[in-house]
Amino acid sequence: MPETERDERRGPRTSGLGRVLITVYLILAIGATLRAVYQIVAKFDEAPLAYTLSLVSGLVYIVATVALIKRAGAWRTVAWVTLIFEFVGVLVVGTLSLLVPALFAHPSVWSWFGAGYLMVPLVLPVLGMVWLRRGGSRTAVVAAAHEGTHVSRSEAGA
Repeated sequence: MPETERDERRGPRTSGLGRVLITVYLILAIGATLRAVYQIVAKFDEAPLAYTLSLVSGLVYIVATVALIKRAGAWRTVAWVTLIFEFVGVLVVGTLSLLVPALFAHPSVWSWFGAGYLMVPLVLPVLGMVWLRRGGSRTAVVAAAHEGTHVSRSEAGA
């Protein structure tokens, strides 16, 4: 099978910062989701808002992880949407947890801007957006090269 055909099916390769980013997302996705499922099953009535938000964040991390791994075509858009949603969620929940602490008697993943997770939930979407932006031009140019078309610098996201 020709190399280009195999690469097109697999999607863009990931190395360096991308691998670290995706690994951290995967760990956070598994940890946040499993913690939220346990909290919802064992003690939902104690803090329904916080536990529901934790589950939402875990599911967002799962989708973001898959989208960052694939990150070509529609998956690139999904990655941007999940990262922006995640960042806005951390800012909103973080602000609410400071201004109205009664809402978060038990912390969620995004409470206090992710302080319970060493601020990783606040920093991770920013790093993800930087990585997507930085890799955007290369991904678009590689895809266009496979199709035999030309991509201008503005179309490539540079």
